[in-house]
Amino acid sequence: MTDNSHSLDVFGVGNALVDILAFVPEDFIEKHSLDRGVMTLMDPEKQGHILHDLEGTSLELRSGGSAANTMIAIAQSGGTGHYTSKVAADANGELYREDLLDNGISFDVKPASLTNGPTGTCVVLTTPDAERTMCTNLGVSTTLTPNDIDVDQLKRCQYSYVEGYLWDAPGPRQACVETMEQSKRHGVKVSFTFSDPFLLHRFSDDFRDLVKQYCDVVFCNADEARDFFGLDSIEECAEKLGKMVDLAFMTNSEKGCLVIANQQITPVAGFPVKAIDTVGAGDAFAGGVLFGLTHGYNPMQAARWGNYLGSAIVGIHGARLQQVPVDRIESIIKS
Repeated sequence: MTDNSHSLDVFGVGNALVDILAFVPEDFIEKHSLDRGVMTLMDPEKQGHILHDLEGTSLELRSGGSAANTMIAIAQSGGTGHYTSKVAADANGELYREDLLDNGISFDVKPASLTNGPTGTCVVLTTPDAERTMCTNLGVSTTLTPNDIDVDQLKRCQYSYVEGYLWDAPGPRQACVETMEQSKRHGVKVSFTFSDPFLLHRFSDDFRDLVKQYCDVVFCNADEARDFFGLDSIEECAEKLGKMVDLAFMTNSEKGCLVIANQQITPVAGFPVKAIDTVGAGDAFAGGVLFGLTHGYNPMQAARWGNYLGSAIVGIHGARLQQVPVDRIESIIKS
């Protein structure tokens, strides 16, 4: 049952990034020497070269960032939440704020001065095989600090949700820990996503400590789990993860996911779909799961809804569904 002492479902913390979406041919990735299929941090100059070469290409702009996508999936499912990140006093910052509010997510962050940098942007390049390569300039989002964590809002929520991408800069890293510390202090469950394999190459020891010390729920995909544990078998990875945290969800593309609950591993089937674009699938999955967990569903039911949202995202361009069939949640999770 939902805990009635918490009036909101999820308190999200992540990088505020305006997504710039584009379809590109395979040789575009090679031309710019990009690490295919992952997120690469870059300075404004390098990102500017990429945007210059996209002139004449149809572009789509919307609020993004991994945790923000998850928060929107929660709201689209019928849930509630408060989001914390850093935007600048520029056009992209205003676009970001209005887009989140329009999608039902509480967002009352005061824009930072442009002297601290612009609102972050992420150029999402999707190739014909539906793989996405992300080119990110974090901008002012790297100035997020523990002082930006609104504890009064946090206390209203059942869960906090923190993206691993924040660990790449000192201020946001401290904001991660502050969120988790305050969550533990006020009876809010902590959920955390590994976000990307490149983070595990650099911060695996830090993430181990975070998981063991703070986390109630962990999200990852099969590749991240393999990198985290240095193993090929996702079943063996799941066993090891289950010894570190009580509840974890490991996605595995079209196969669905593994739910690791109290060291019991349960596969949950996915939904067949023709892949167009994989961007945001993991974010939507986490949103579906968190909606389920905060609305009385068991972990397997929550994972089924997460699988549905993730598969629906794969079948469209971009990281957000236009409409979610909330009237069919019960039938979908039991199908």
